[in-house]
Amino acid sequence: MIMNCEQYTGKCVCGREHTLETRKVVVAEKALEHFEEYMQELGLTGRRTVVYDEITWKLTEGKHVKADQNIVLDPHGLRAEDVLIEKMMKDLDKPEVIVAVGAGTIMDFGRYPAFKLGIPFVAIPTLASSDGFTANICSAIMNGQKKSTPMCAPALVVADLDIISGAPMRLVASGINDILAKYTSLADWRISHLVDGEYYCPMVADLAEHALKLMRGAADKYAATGIVDHEAMTMAQMESGLTMQLMDNSRAASGAEHLMAHLVEMKPPRFENAEGIHGECVGVGTFQCIREYHKLAGMKPKAKPFKPLTEAWVVEKFGERLAPGILKENENDVLATFDPQNIVDHWSEIKAMLDALPSVEEMEKLYSACGCKYLPEHIGIDPALADEMLDISAAIRNRLTLVRMKRVLDFE
Repeated sequence: MIMNCEQYTGKCVCGREHTLETRKVVVAEKALEHFEEYMQELGLTGRRTVVYDEITWKLTEGKHVKADQNIVLDPHGLRAEDVLIEKMMKDLDKPEVIVAVGAGTIMDFGRYPAFKLGIPFVAIPTLASSDGFTANICSAIMNGQKKSTPMCAPALVVADLDIISGAPMRLVASGINDILAKYTSLADWRISHLVDGEYYCPMVADLAEHALKLMRGAADKYAATGIVDHEAMTMAQMESGLTMQLMDNSRAASGAEHLMAHLVEMKPPRFENAEGIHGECVGVGTFQCIREYHKLAGMKPKAKPFKPLTEAWVVEKFGERLAPGILKENENDVLATFDPQNIVDHWSEIKAMLDALPSVEEMEKLYSACGCKYLPEHIGIDPALADEMLDISAAIRNRLTLVRMKRVLDFE
């Protein structure tokens, strides 16, 4: 598959004009054999620095792309952190384009310096376990805190399926989880548009929906036959990442379910033993959301006045270390920006969206057949915390989701 991304740019039915830094995405067997052609086609010329770690250097042996400078990083203790990336930048030899070969961390070692230097960035993924490759966000530790920071997206992505097909099955399952999360992230976005008038773009939503359909078809095939459709799975990741560029945020790709990954990273009290890669944590969040949303669909809501989160509640749930950041995040609570009665008045429409989600039984069967993690205990969380972990995680980000809306609703 080759995607020329210009089709998504320009004046949109939503009234906005969308732009993309990513101009071409190639997902194919032996794609790296044509790498120089793609670079020339897009005018990506000049001195080239290619960044690997020792693992991806060895993994791509015999397929290394031409470089004026190769940087091969020690993978031990390697993490996306501004201090470490800036240390690497001191070794750069006046590049005019930076190519990153690897997974998420290595991508940030490419996009961060490219952004700082104002030069193009090119991505060569070696696996497809999440949708960050085509995003314009650097999920790195900045000034000691983990945050998503706007950075440049790749001008070109070349995903060679001969390399990606060698990824461990755990990472394949993680990628499935990350895209199946669009069931609930899209529902959250549409509900928020309905009750709060939040900006909504049908074209971007359709692209996220297409990524979801691609992945669901591939997941069903894998569950039934054990055959992994790496091409469809990888393209689903790329399409989902493009929605973040088009929106300049992760709204179409990330809802209440994605906050589970942040909860695991932050490790508040009672969650200290939680661990798992991004997609695994998101899978747990998605399954919990689907279970909760179907439960809410069968209930009748009543609006109640908005009340801000109390400091006592935040300290209890997040501890003294994390409480200041959570309180700051919730200073201008999105729940205070609209009348909660709007939710009740639109409940029949919301219920229709929730009823359209796959059933709990359907998702549990699919997750199990694909080897996906989807229960709290799969990522080291006590099952006894299942009923409250969505409510706790909803406080991590001031984004309107149905989970967050529960704070201004009573249910019969």
